[in-house]
Amino acid sequence: MSKRRRGDRIDAKWVRGNDPMHFFLPYIYPNRADNEAVVKEQIDLTALNAYLEKKNAGLDANKYTLFHAICQALVHTITLRPKMNYFIKGHRIYQRNDISLAFVVKKQFHDNGQEALAFLKFGADSTINTVHDDIMKVVHSSRSEGMDATTNAMNGFTKIPRWLMRIVMKFLFLLDYYGRVPQSLIAEDPNHATVFISNLGSIGLSADYHHLFNWGTCSIFLVIGEKHWVPVFSRDGSYEMHEVVDIAITLDERIADGFYYAKTIALFKHIMQHPELLDTRADQPIEL
Repeated sequence: MSKRRRGDRIDAKWVRGNDPMHFFLPYIYPNRADNEAVVKEQIDLTALNAYLEKKNAGLDANKYTLFHAICQALVHTITLRPKMNYFIKGHRIYQRNDISLAFVVKKQFHDNGQEALAFLKFGADSTINTVHDDIMKVVHSSRSEGMDATTNAMNGFTKIPRWLMRIVMKFLFLLDYYGRVPQSLIAEDPNHATVFISNLGSIGLSADYHHLFNWGTCSIFLVIGEKHWVPVFSRDGSYEMHEVVDIAITLDERIADGFYYAKTIALFKHIMQHPELLDTRADQPIEL
């Protein structure tokens, strides 16, 4: 890791030497939630299903799933496409020191079931095996009686009067602007992750748009829909039914241009549809 310089944050390096357009963008369009680009993609699961079936042979518990594959595909893609790990805060562009994924874990599947926040960091040596093991560990831990660090910290504010809470939040947003929010508050805050993932397919919902947040630094929100079957046609008009999943991705359009996004999405889909790549390190180059 390079030495921290003046202007860097505790979690990221200031991206210096930007072209004039990217220098002015954070000033012209200061709010992340006002600069959303939404991409929807459908991924054929034929190859991935066969891969997962082979991967899970002999496993009775903690099986590899679509969610694990998506997480590793994200880590591999972002490792090779580093601008996807940029964020804008305090009118500056930063690159995170780590790739982090966050999601919500439902402790019990009923209306009043509590939720916990999961926040995981991954390195260039990540594969689907390490991603799977880390996710299973945090899921099992989150479904225990314990409370994650961020939820526990937020719980301490719930008894503060409204007038005081408004002052506290203004102060926290000021600290967030300068990257000075105490780590005890945001250590597991999904709004400070590279990607915030919502697996709506696990509760029978389809993938659709989800907004970004002005709080925090997260530039990507990814929604996974429910798996379903569609006809895939051949040129002669015949067709086969394939299982697919829809994914909706909301991006901060200020961190890169459309061409960069297009190549990034193409790489992500390529990894998902060539699942043998999930077994390789995240820094393994991939030619499309």
